[in-house]
Amino acid sequence: MKDKKILFVCLGNICRSPAAEGVMSALIEKEGLSESIRVDSAGTLGYHIGENADPRMKAHAEKRGYNLTSISRKFNPQKDFDEFDYIVTMDNSNYKEIKKNASNNEQKDKIFKMARFIKNHKVDEVPDPYYEGPEGFEYVLDIIEDGCKELLSKVKDEIKQSDKITN
Repeated sequence: MKDKKILFVCLGNICRSPAAEGVMSALIEKEGLSESIRVDSAGTLGYHIGENADPRMKAHAEKRGYNLTSISRKFNPQKDFDEFDYIVTMDNSNYKEIKKNASNNEQKDKIFKMARFIKNHKVDEVPDPYYEGPEGFEYVLDIIEDGCKELLSKVKDEIKQSDKITN
């Protein structure tokens, strides 16, 4: 079985992408897939390199049982396109920025909008809660939970398919 690696990307890597990383990690652990699926997060800008997730996002996530442990880093095209199978962007500007960094179709095929996996909310991107109140962080977590469940389902299907091929 080939391991799958998912990278979540937002602007500063302190709110949305660390939340997605934390939610997905919890779902993966619950499914017993920690050995098969790895997650990470990054930002398109380097403003917060080395920082923990935003304390407000951490607090809202912890209320739901998610532990946000990631340290902010900037997306590295030379490394991340090679390392990750899925590069999942939180909004349209992140998507365009990452797409700009792709040097071939193989890399472009790894880039997805999180909104593609969100089934129970009518959104075309995950809004940045940074300048919002508590309801903004809660709403973003609702959206991310929805999208992560659907993305995990897709990844699990791919793992099953690759297992059938190799067996």
